[in-house]
Amino acid sequence: MPREIITLACTDCKRRNYTTTRNKRVQTERLEIKKFCRFDRKHTVHRETK
Repeated sequence: MPREIITLACTDCKRRNYTTTRNKRVQTERLEIKKFCRFDRKHTVHRETK
């Protein structure tokens, strides 16, 4: 199965806030999305973690 579940962590507070899926074959680098962090109460960049 090429899709895997990944966890997104906030770059400011380092907490793991979101989960999503991505295709391993199409997207080889780590995912970065700007999303709302409820702990910081602002939009921050969230990066894929292991």
